Amino acid sequence: MTDRYAVFGNPIAHSKSPRIHALFAQQTAQDLTYEALLAPLDGFAAAVRDFAVAGGRGANVTVPFKEDAFRLATRLTSRAQAAGAVNTLVFGADGIVGDNTDGAGLVRDLTANLGIAIAGSRVLLLGAGGAARGTILPLLERQPLELFIANRTAEKAAALAAELTPLAPAGAARPDGGGFEALAGRGFDLVINATSAGLVEQSLPLPTGVFARGSLAYDMLYGRETPFMAQARAAGARIADGLGMLVEQAAEAFEVWRGVRPDTAPVLAALRQELA
Repeated sequence: MTDRYAVFGNPIAHSKSPRIHALFAQQTAQDLTYEALLAPLDGFAAAVRDFAVAGGRGANVTVPFKEDAFRLATRLTSRAQAAGAVNTLVFGADGIVGDNTDGAGLVRDLTANLGIAIAGSRVLLLGAGGAARGTILPLLERQPLELFIANRTAEKAAALAAELTPLAPAGAARPDGGGFEALAGRGFDLVINATSAGLVEQSLPLPTGVFARGSLAYDMLYGRETPFMAQARAAGARIADGLGMLVEQAAEAFEVWRGVRPDTAPVLAALRQELA
């Protein structure tokens, strides 16, 4: 019997996940289907339960339901607990396990695909919402020299840093947070944009010098150059979008479900070609 998986979101028609998982399944000879399902804004939990009752084995969750999935899960992995959000669900006889593969996907894209050494580097994370939160501990596990969270509301960034500090791995740098004005006179080796500014073609108030020599500017959005990426390019930084993160977090979820890790390189190359 073919196993069923899906991604839930609203909107969802644009999702690349069915294409990604179809390529993973073909590559690893796994007998499964994967579909994109539109969940009502007020009916996410019911839609997921119906899918599970109908034989679904697992699901991914995207905007705007990751916090709903966190509440729906009957058991959470440690990385889901730290993220405060769930993007991967596993359905079993003992309930619904909630996981979060976003941070692992980001770190793998940075290290394996882009050749970035996070250890000993100065990392700046822009944004203090859910997208940022899920990446903090996976980044700290790679032992950066420092990790600063910058947000338009300084108090929100500082509060997030303080909340996650006790969960940081032993020996890891203590995360710090504040407003964009706190970045004046500071330079970073890796700058990650986890804000939604690019969706509305909005630039960020980044001071001159925030991109250190040889730095990488990484935007979690993909498919086009955002104002943040244009800012970074003008400052001489190397730029990258978040397509690799999308593929890598999907591979992490695929391994959670199927126990096999797909080779992401040909899948990422295929998507790049399709988006060109």
